[in-house]
Amino acid sequence: MANVFRKRTKHSIFSWDGLGDIAEGRKNLGPEVPVFIYRLLQYTLLDVLTTKYGQQDADDLFRKAGYMAGKALTENALDIHKSIDEFISELQKYLKDNKIGVLKIESFDEKGLNFFLTIGEDLDCSGLKPTNEVVCFYDEGFIQGIMEAYTGKKFMVKEVDCWANGDRVCRFKGCQV
Repeated sequence: MANVFRKRTKHSIFSWDGLGDIAEGRKNLGPEVPVFIYRLLQYTLLDVLTTKYGQQDADDLFRKAGYMAGKALTENALDIHKSIDEFISELQKYLKDNKIGVLKIESFDEKGLNFFLTIGEDLDCSGLKPTNEVVCFYDEGFIQGIMEAYTGKKFMVKEVDCWANGDRVCRFKGCQV
């Protein structure tokens, strides 16, 4: 029987180019998939990581993956040379157009780089039954990666409200560290 497990190769290490030519590869099906398929991948992967490493480490791994994604997305799909207002406007449009979520800025201190923002209809948890917990660790990292790629400064991002704890949007607090 052939070994179904292979050694890690350069193809299994993340790079933006490694995402491939989706238009070429999915000529008939197109680039979109239903949210439940995204969540099926996310929640089964989180379950495997939690079983192997424990909840805290699994959450940290998801946060790190989100960070990588946010940073790569910003560096490859957004214009980091725009003013903060123009950048946020572009980010809002990108997230909505790609059906990632509806971003709203509640407050943003340009001097101290502190902010509160919400993401409605997000991929990770909108529509979940309340469990009285915040669950969007991937999104915490995603937002951190976006902000760090745009500003070149380090950030800390924490989810303070979540659909999973009974709210209708996910709310995040961010600050420069």
